[in-house]
Amino acid sequence: MSKILIVEDEEAIADLEKDYLELSDFEVEIATRGDVGLQKALSEDYDLVILDLMLPGMDGFEVCKHIREKKDMPILMVSAKKDDIDKIRGLGLGADDYITKPFSPSELVARVKAHLSRYDRLVGSGTAKNDVIEIRGLKIDKTARRVYIDGEEKSFTTKEFDLLTFLAENPNHVYTKEELFRRIWNMDSVGDIATVTVHIKKIREKVELDTSNPQYIETIWGVGYRFKA
Repeated sequence: MSKILIVEDEEAIADLEKDYLELSDFEVEIATRGDVGLQKALSEDYDLVILDLMLPGMDGFEVCKHIREKKDMPILMVSAKKDDIDKIRGLGLGADDYITKPFSPSELVARVKAHLSRYDRLVGSGTAKNDVIEIRGLKIDKTARRVYIDGEEKSFTTKEFDLLTFLAENPNHVYTKEELFRRIWNMDSVGDIATVTVHIKKIREKVELDTSNPQYIETIWGVGYRFKA
């Protein structure tokens, strides 16, 4: 099921768009501010963004520009303005299409389907999607071996990446330091338990907002570590 993000400050319009898209079997989320929409677009995986031009927090042009710098997905820009200059500017910033209000919901759905189909033909066909883990703003791209927090890439060493990925793939399971050392380093843990502790500390410094109150990797005192789902 394709996942659509609607960034629209007029809630009645956003809800109407959402209803029609869900009737066509799309999964839909709404953001009513430009800055919030940008954060969601960068931190989560969507197949297409429907982006209003006039938004509080950040206008649609800026949102489009920042999304296009980081993500490759269809962007359908929506506006009550009819000026060609706005269309040209929006398309120049990376929007794939421009639709002017008022428009029929069925036209919107048709355009969404057309762009998703075109995108799949140009990009998706024959190209395997990356294996990605996403949890509360943390994105682990296993294929590219890259880690992002709220859209910002963090630099990881090989073992840091392997350890974080292993824990994230096995949430809510408590592992001792000895078990983690055997699984990640493929060696007996005698005399090397501190290696796990050091790597956990470095991972937390990169992914946790507050290392004293971690939201991802939790210490189970006297036992080991657990990734919180």
